[in-house]
Amino acid sequence: MNKAELIEAVAIECDITRPAAARAIDSVLANIERSLKKGDEVRLLGFGTFSVVERAARKGRNLKTNETIDIPARKIPKFAAGKNLKDSVE
Repeated sequence: MNKAELIEAVAIECDITRPAAARAIDSVLANIERSLKKGDEVRLLGFGTFSVVERAARKGRNLKTNETIDIPARKIPKFAAGKNLKDSVE
């Protein structure tokens, strides 16, 4: 399912227009992104938790030249599926 299909499904299930569904989905995604930028977690009970984790600096290798390179530390988003989501996929 892509974003357009998700918008269509939400519009049908909630009996709202496609533009209204698109605004709602965009708002949810923007708020999750905004919270993660601040370093907060977003917990959606039964669905999962979005968080930010620090990835340590490490050594890497350029596969073309076989040269060792330094990869700097950085923050990355992480998603951990909740129990209900895990159980529904089985």
